[in-house]
Amino acid sequence: MIKFLTKGLLRDRSRSLFPVLVITLTVALVIFTIGFMKGSMNSLLLDTAVILTGHEKIVTRAYNKESQLMPNDLALLDVDQLINDLSRDYPDFFWSPRIIFAGLLDVPDENGETKAQGPVIAFGIDFFSHGSRQVEIWELERSLVSGKLPKNRDDAIISSKMANQLNIKAGESVTFIGSTMDNAFTTYNFNVSGTFNLRKGQTDKQMMLVDLSSARLALDMENAASAILGFTHSLYYDDEAAVTLRDQYNKAESDSMDIFSPFMLALRDGNQMGTMVDISEAMLAIMGGIFLVVVMVVLWNMGLMNGLRRYGEVGLRLAMGESKGQVYRSMISEAVIIGLTGTVIGTGTGLALTYYVQENGIDYTKGIEALSNSSMVMPNIFYAQVTPDLFYIGFIPGVLATVLGTMLAGLAIYKREMAQLFKELET
Repeated sequence: MIKFLTKGLLRDRSRSLFPVLVITLTVALVIFTIGFMKGSMNSLLLDTAVILTGHEKIVTRAYNKESQLMPNDLALLDVDQLINDLSRDYPDFFWSPRIIFAGLLDVPDENGETKAQGPVIAFGIDFFSHGSRQVEIWELERSLVSGKLPKNRDDAIISSKMANQLNIKAGESVTFIGSTMDNAFTTYNFNVSGTFNLRKGQTDKQMMLVDLSSARLALDMENAASAILGFTHSLYYDDEAAVTLRDQYNKAESDSMDIFSPFMLALRDGNQMGTMVDISEAMLAIMGGIFLVVVMVVLWNMGLMNGLRRYGEVGLRLAMGESKGQVYRSMISEAVIIGLTGTVIGTGTGLALTYYVQENGIDYTKGIEALSNSSMVMPNIFYAQVTPDLFYIGFIPGVLATVLGTMLAGLAIYKREMAQLFKELET
């Protein structure tokens, strides 16, 4: 019967082509819209995670209380062992140490005299370790304005905004002036290999990125770090999983009586980020739900109208001797075939479009460039995100709504009387 109905639909395109096209376009739109909303929200959270919080962040309890002051005298020790333990116990994340420090950046002239000075916030990140993904997650290759990425330990890249302010060019040497982990005075020379622009408003205005090893030398922080940041391998933030892991780690590894005990924070534990995560999830659920309901109503109405238009055909089939049950079941079977065909094609199309935007993004640089927020980093390029639910969510409107509409229209079959049927056939 299924084979017979399928052949009938293929031969009578008036009954199949338009419904399949409508379902395909609608399902593709559902898949892309939900994928883009999820990806855009994840892009917003990811930029904050990369610069400030990670998906998970481990610091000492004392550092957490004074984190706004960047107190490296309260930093983590024995970091290599900590990372080995984390990689073994939590393989779903990759872990990277980071040192955050601030001071004065001195720019000498050709005679070695101070030409310009300005405040700087430096990030010591792992550029050179095997398997490090820091260049990838910071998107430094795309953000590079001039010069090249660090190749040696003492190389540094600085914000193009700061480079313009202090008149620094790639290839020049600068001196960092600050204090060590033990609060002793320190100076350290860096070679400026390039300049970058993260295109996130004022976030990178005074930023310098250096290799972790040179930051440790400059601050006397051998095998120490301000924090260890963890990211999921897919870079997609799952708040429920992050909170579960945070609670599990702190229960097993953290000692509330020891101020230097490691303490894990989820992304939501950053400044106002919990509210942001909750609001984003609620907005995503509301917008996705409303959109899904609207689409279901459209496809339900299409199934209903298609059923109503076929009352003449239904009457003829009843007059030829088919039972009402047979006619009703065949109409539902046809709706299932049409719904499945359109949904499969639409899901494939929607996933392909979502994946393209996931890889290439949509640039909103002009609208974001002027925005600035100390606790929330705004992305300039929004990406979609292919998630497992996108592979099946299209079947809800594509098949369910279409079949429900056909079922509702088909109920009238059981109300047809033979006297009314012959009267209709005569006209």
